Amino acid sequence: MRQETESTARREFLFLQGPITPFFTRMGARLRELGHGVHRINLCLGDKLSWRGPGAVDFTGRPGDWPAYIAAFLDRHGITDIVLLGEQRLYHREAIAAARARGIAVVATDFGYIRPDWITFEFNGLGRDSLFPRDPAAILALAEDLPPPDLATRYRDSFLNQAAWDVAYHFVSLIPGFFRHYESHQIYHPLQVYLGTLSRILTRRRANRRADGIIARLKGRGPLFLMAMQMETDFSVRAYSAYSDLDTAIEEVTRSFAAHAPADAQLLFKVHPLDPAMKNWRRRVTRIAGRAGVAERVHYLGGGNLGDITESVQGVITINSTVGLRAIVDRLPTHALGEALYKIPGLTHDGPLDRFWTEGRPPDPELREAFLRGIAWCLQIRGVYYAQPGLDAAVEAAVHRLHNRLVNRPVLPGRG
Repeated sequence: MRQETESTARREFLFLQGPITPFFTRMGARLRELGHGVHRINLCLGDKLSWRGPGAVDFTGRPGDWPAYIAAFLDRHGITDIVLLGEQRLYHREAIAAARARGIAVVATDFGYIRPDWITFEFNGLGRDSLFPRDPAAILALAEDLPPPDLATRYRDSFLNQAAWDVAYHFVSLIPGFFRHYESHQIYHPLQVYLGTLSRILTRRRANRRADGIIARLKGRGPLFLMAMQMETDFSVRAYSAYSDLDTAIEEVTRSFAAHAPADAQLLFKVHPLDPAMKNWRRRVTRIAGRAGVAERVHYLGGGNLGDITESVQGVITINSTVGLRAIVDRLPTHALGEALYKIPGLTHDGPLDRFWTEGRPPDPELREAFLRGIAWCLQIRGVYYAQPGLDAAVEAAVHRLHNRLVNRPVLPGRG
């Protein structure tokens, strides 16, 4: 884990793209109150809308101009720290490369590894880019003196605020004449995504009832496995796995299941609850299962409560979703197809997918506890992005870590 001095001397913070919420703006305000310099570069009109404070400039050049621009900006302002969400986005990759060449710290944030009211806040990046140890012995040593985290929900978030701020951000960014050369990391038009998400929300009750019926029918018929699908728009799928789309992963899992799972085993594909329905996943899963000769043993879930589903399964497969971590918390055998923070021997299946169906084992109890303690106190802050009082709690926790150079260090309640 990275070590820093305890100096709280003035530093120069640069905020790039972040969560679509006042989180970064309020962090910047608090850091200014503590005597630090705060800077912001807006890459699109949505960025400009979401940053309410001084110290902002607009980058309106072409993507090819960005590397030279960000390098000069870092030098001109003496930037010491960069804070961002999405370290694998095009603009952020170039900024991180320039930062590393200059010894500038990079802190990445995103939704928590632990859900629902934790936020990830760590050096370098998430997933493959995380600096958290992957060696079981190092994890055990790190967590030796750390207490178990209280996982009881403390803060509620607001999906309504999240949706409203997201819509405003993306539709403002579509206004012509501003930031004409900006290249988004999104793969679908925002209007398509919002309409698809709305249709899924409107049909959720029916989908939940159907999923409950499938689970009830399959109980006791043999081993039950769950493939937790992610949104194809989830940037971590493209950034931290070999898959450019979900179809490829679904086909790989289905073919492996057909060839190597016990003959009485059943396989569930559960769609992400906020999937924008850009593809008909029921049809695609059914077609792939038919080609593999297991149409009667593969089932698509368009809804359902994840907690109820995991209580009924004997194993979980995912690309790199936090559902994998939830499965580890629930002591279920887990296989990660992509790169994930929790993809560690002893926590997840350490072997090819073909062997998981018969050789998957629950996580090692001691390592599981140590891992949860380590990430909770070193990589997570308590709070939420979209609603009070959790937003204020997250801002204060993040600023405390930045100001006191405690990012990636254990911070316990009442200490640090």
